[in-house]
Amino acid sequence: MSEGRVYGRNPVLALLRSGGRRTDEIAVLSGAHGPLAEVVALARRAGVKVSYRTREQLSAIAGSDDHQGVVARVAAAEYVGLDDLLAIPASRGEPAFLLALDRVQDPRNFGAVLRTAEVFGIHGVIVPKHHQVGLTEVAARAAMGAIEHVAVARETNMVSALQKLKESGVWVYGTAVEGGMAPWKADLKGPLCLVAGGEGEGVRPLVARTCDALLTIPMRGQVGSLNVAAAVAALCYEAARQRLSA
Repeated sequence: MSEGRVYGRNPVLALLRSGGRRTDEIAVLSGAHGPLAEVVALARRAGVKVSYRTREQLSAIAGSDDHQGVVARVAAAEYVGLDDLLAIPASRGEPAFLLALDRVQDPRNFGAVLRTAEVFGIHGVIVPKHHQVGLTEVAARAAMGAIEHVAVARETNMVSALQKLKESGVWVYGTAVEGGMAPWKADLKGPLCLVAGGEGEGVRPLVARTCDALLTIPMRGQVGSLNVAAAVAALCYEAARQRLSA
């Protein structure tokens, strides 16, 4: 298992609180106080080694100056199997609420999507193995700690993965710039997987044909489209609204 790095106060606090990935060391700016003191206290309670470094040393470890005084050395983030992901809503007694991403390649967009997924209670995210950004340090940073709480399955064949979801009773809704139904006209209360496409290309035609139906977010401005992170946030809000009112 390779080593990764998590840096920034909120991501490191989320890492320690989740108790998920193995944390080998927390490197903290010398003279830590305030929020950094909380990081140190949590690390020591968890039995994690704490070392004190200069700001320059932390920048070298993180590979960035934007570390906010703390860097964690951790085991690399791991993917789950599709069956494991499907077991999550069943274990909670909830209808499945899943998200599939079709070739999102910007790690900041991916991280923002993971943060949205965690906020709205999505049980897991499915991504393709190829032409898709993975659980990188940049994505983890953008996710602001959500990467510790959202299960991600990486599948070789997205179409086959969606077919398996449908066979499990999950209704699959893809996204389209035009031609789909408005999200509030669709029934998003039952077992659900939303499928969002990558930057520029959107959902690929074969993936779109695998979906049970397509959703289009109405646009009234002049730009004509939202980026994937914004589109996912809008769709997740509508799905969460329907599910809370059910």
